[in-house]
Amino acid sequence: MTGTALSIALLSVLLNAAAQLFLKAGTNIVGTVSFGDANTVNTLMSIARVPWFWAGFACYGISLFTWIATLSRLPVSVAYPLVSIGYVVNAMAAWWLFGESLTIQKLIGVGFIIVGVILVSTSVSK
Repeated sequence: MTGTALSIALLSVLLNAAAQLFLKAGTNIVGTVSFGDANTVNTLMSIARVPWFWAGFACYGISLFTWIATLSRLPVSVAYPLVSIGYVVNAMAAWWLFGESLTIQKLIGVGFIIVGVILVSTSVSK
């Protein structure tokens, strides 16, 4: 795996992780969101007024293009497992930013993810 391919892949993963965090920050402002009932239009209007949602949408949009660039450089069997790094980033960031729990069980799971990503990413033979 080249440094360029890894850099673009990591940028895509980090943008996707940032999108999740921005969307969560938005829901912390708006509250519980549901669609398909009489309040759907009001819900959409509430979402449209929260900048965190727009930041999340922007990160998702940019990450789409960086992901396409990633897939043009790496086999999908190597690229897609790198997405798991987002779980690691979001677990730590959610703990730090939102006060979500980070139990020993979660930390062990994060450790397994890191080991798995290393194993998959070092098995590249393109």
